[in-house]
Amino acid sequence: MNKELAQARVFFESEALENFSRILRSKDYGKVAVLCDSNTQEFCLPAFLAALPELPSDKLEVLEIEPGEEQKSIEVLAQLWDAFGALNLDRNSLLVNLGGGVISDLGGFAAACYMRGIDFVNFPTSLLAMADASVGAKTGINFAGFKNRIGLFVEPIMVGILPAFLKSLAAEEMLSGWAEMLKHGLIADEEHYQDLIRRKPMADFIDAELLDRSVAIKASVVNRDQKEAGLRKVLNFGHTVGHALEAYYATQQNPISHGHAVALGMQVELSLSTVFAALKPQEAETITKELGGLYPFPDWDIEKEAFLKLMRGDKKNQGQQLRFTLLAACGRAVYDIAIPESDVWEHLQKFTGV
Repeated sequence: MNKELAQARVFFESEALENFSRILRSKDYGKVAVLCDSNTQEFCLPAFLAALPELPSDKLEVLEIEPGEEQKSIEVLAQLWDAFGALNLDRNSLLVNLGGGVISDLGGFAAACYMRGIDFVNFPTSLLAMADASVGAKTGINFAGFKNRIGLFVEPIMVGILPAFLKSLAAEEMLSGWAEMLKHGLIADEEHYQDLIRRKPMADFIDAELLDRSVAIKASVVNRDQKEAGLRKVLNFGHTVGHALEAYYATQQNPISHGHAVALGMQVELSLSTVFAALKPQEAETITKELGGLYPFPDWDIEKEAFLKLMRGDKKNQGQQLRFTLLAACGRAVYDIAIPESDVWEHLQKFTGV
């Protein structure tokens, strides 16, 4: 039976804490485990626990992993399941994912599979996770050099967004999340994009209202296509090239953030859009300059065949065809556009000079 997922409710600030407290009271979990990395344990966990005095210490467990995309691996996943067993987590247990997109992807997947599924909630601490990763039911790990190759569509029982956590982030992390917010505007809401591009990607300029607007764009798309059969593919703008660049630079020991990679991908895909989606060249040039000012291309060579191999492994491809989401105009995306490898490489060269 193809049962549809119920979209998780997203709550902000005090409402998020109040709703989480209500869940704790109503469910009476035997154990509550909080998954975080070493950064969020230091900068976010104390304030989070202090805001929830009704959480009994005798039921609380804290699991810590190292930060970084490399933690989204089958090895770390197995370590988590071992830890769940050692802590005697059962089907009446709750996992709280307190961290960025790595934590929500990895933790959600671990919870969904453990004992055929235990409850989990997401409290994202990075801008990337608040605006994108923790919303939309995607969980998973990287595998065989490909990003998010193994995973499930499964919803948390709630998502709580506390913008105060943003004050602990470095500038590059803010830029990473900002890229996904810009993408939301570009694919569906030109006014939102223009509002964002006039601001600075700093915690002082980001409030619950702005985050809510970005999250609402993604949620609206996901609600209409939860399993990415069609419309949800618009959310992949910038990701086909971006994921390949992110994976390629990682193999060269020159890693860039996910958001930076997506922003680079959007610049290349804007160029492709002028040929394959009838985007006006002047509009593409304007947006590309705005994105390029925030997200310049690294001055590193790219080996053609290695890059194209990563492109071929993208989940959105069908058979031997590379499938793209492009822009027909700012605020209007089109998807499932087949583009030959040679054209992708040609347009990438405009930015890298390779």
